[in-house]
Amino acid sequence: MTSSSVLPSPAPDNPWLDFGLPRFDALRAEQVVPGIRALLAELGAGLADLERNCPPDWAGLAVPLERCTDRLEYSWGLVGHLLAVRDSPELRRAHDEVQPEVVAFQLRCAQSEPIHRALCALRAGPAWETLHGAQRRIAANLILDAELAGIGLRGEARGRFNAIQTELADLSTRFSHHVLDATKAFELLLTTPEEALGLPESLRRLAAQAAQARGHAASAEAGPWCITLDPPSAGAFLLHSGRRDLRERVYRARVTRAAHGSTDNGPLLARILGLRLEMARLLGFASYADYSLARKMAKGVAAVRELEEELRAASLPAAQRELAALRAFAAAAGAAAEAADLQHWDTAFWAERLREERYAYSEEELRPYFPLPRVLQGLFRLAGQLFDIDIQPADGEAPVWHPDVRFFRVRDGEGRPLAAFYLDPYSRPADKRGGAWMDSCLGRSAALALAGQAVRLPVAYLNCNGSPPVGDRPSLMTFGEVLTLFHEFGHGLQHMLTRVDEGLAAGIRGVEWDAVELPSQFMENWCYHRETLLALSGHVDTGEPLPDELFHKIAAARTFMAGGAMLGQVRYGLTDLELHQGYDPQGQATPLDVERAVRARTSVLPPLAEDRFLCSFSHIFAGGYAAGYYSYKWAEVLSADAFAAFEEAGIADPLALAAVGRRFRDTVLAEGGARHPMEVFRAFRGRDPSVGPLLRQYRLA
Repeated sequence: MTSSSVLPSPAPDNPWLDFGLPRFDALRAEQVVPGIRALLAELGAGLADLERNCPPDWAGLAVPLERCTDRLEYSWGLVGHLLAVRDSPELRRAHDEVQPEVVAFQLRCAQSEPIHRALCALRAGPAWETLHGAQRRIAANLILDAELAGIGLRGEARGRFNAIQTELADLSTRFSHHVLDATKAFELLLTTPEEALGLPESLRRLAAQAAQARGHAASAEAGPWCITLDPPSAGAFLLHSGRRDLRERVYRARVTRAAHGSTDNGPLLARILGLRLEMARLLGFASYADYSLARKMAKGVAAVRELEEELRAASLPAAQRELAALRAFAAAAGAAAEAADLQHWDTAFWAERLREERYAYSEEELRPYFPLPRVLQGLFRLAGQLFDIDIQPADGEAPVWHPDVRFFRVRDGEGRPLAAFYLDPYSRPADKRGGAWMDSCLGRSAALALAGQAVRLPVAYLNCNGSPPVGDRPSLMTFGEVLTLFHEFGHGLQHMLTRVDEGLAAGIRGVEWDAVELPSQFMENWCYHRETLLALSGHVDTGEPLPDELFHKIAAARTFMAGGAMLGQVRYGLTDLELHQGYDPQGQATPLDVERAVRARTSVLPPLAEDRFLCSFSHIFAGGYAAGYYSYKWAEVLSADAFAAFEEAGIADPLALAAVGRRFRDTVLAEGGARHPMEVFRAFRGRDPSVGPLLRQYRLA
């Protein structure tokens, strides 16, 4: 793929309005407001023209709609992307100023009555028979999306609906800002060796680097060491710190994040939930959960509850046994008082000690075997074996937003260009939000193909928050960070390997939210496959692959504390569901009360009285998972069953592996939103999904 294959003619006056590989080296916050306003004016004029002449045929209706929505999603998506990876006060102000205008235009598109009438006429008319499956699905989804966006509302009801949408967009942005700001604000400065008791060398190096970034003269050997709420820092500290009192400080800070002062998200919780319920009822739904599930794979709230209850019943007894084992182990290790009063800040510490004893290895022992460059080589090799693709670095061929960011190109087995992607691998607590995510830069589209091309090729953003390099050593990844990289790469594969030429159903676009995690969770399974893990490992000093002995220990430890891990995900999913179905904003119970009631059924330790986890639950209050967090477990059922197909075919047989891999690519990865995900799964697996493989993976069957 040459750079011209994804770059159309530039817009030199304002780089936010380019329509290809972004010119990250030229984007400036002060250009956002005039650029987006100019784009909205241009698109508004085009929309008005379309509304005046809305033919009930595909070329005259759907293609102009795709062009309109794609242009805005690209430019506005750039603003959101940079807000997530290079946050700044100037960019925040620009985003917040123009966001209401963007929301208003999106609502204008979704609520266009001439376009809706034309789509309905297309579905009812003779031209419908001439459309192929992807086009029919797109048209049906556009009609449903219009109904869910208030097309049927009139007068005051529509005005109120639109006001709610605008306010919700603002509240979501504020929620996200508060979480990032609260994360940045915390630091625990360790100044003596005794305070750093138990910390491994990798964390000491990272903490010293963090201290240096905050103006301290620090070294890994002598300190001071700065612990932050960034996951690579706080998570490792809770695993390893021998100071129980300091673990408690970090844990309490984490569960009260964004719950105090100027970053307090507490008042936003009830407001967001109340507005969502009001919006759903305006459209005739009993709850926001019912509204959300109207566009998902699950057939209603009852189906979600059935799955969550099945998983809860399987995981709760196991989690209770695990907690008892931790208490017994801590007591045997000489911490009888701590064992008798085991708290949340103790469980990760003692679980890590128990795992080290039971399986005779530590997470720190694994790190040197997973330098990021070697892991990427192994990941790309696996993708080539399974899906007949070739991934090569193309750093320098596209501007990036930070020096850490990598750029790669993807080709098929015969060298033809397929896609490209950016990888932003490391945490940057100063300006990058936490978590890991994949997003679209450009989607595949025949209608938006450049001159001389048959189709525009997709480009993805892959964002992680892994351990950064320290000094002259590369990033040494924890095994959990390897899993996360594979997860986000799976999302990227579905975006990049689509063969759907209709942009509104290509890649992840149009895929029901509770099916979109299938490829990502599927890819995680390969980290427990011996040949794969050995191929992506290589000791940072010697290059030696992970010893067989360590692999077998990792595989044996896969289900260690699996009950608690499963139960935690069930708790998040049920909390989300109860808040969006059972919570009454006019009632006596608060959102925190709802969460505590769920915890009573899904936790083996009671929460702290001051626990405000909801204040940083960005997935459902600032992301796309509202009344949809269950999607992780819903899709994990699909992904475990999909991986079982490889195991059944003979995972040690390269030919069988390649054959099943091609089938997975030709269905799950290639078809995107062109077919219902259940149809796609049946095409791959030959039957409906079963929960059995997932429960067997966790040894909970």
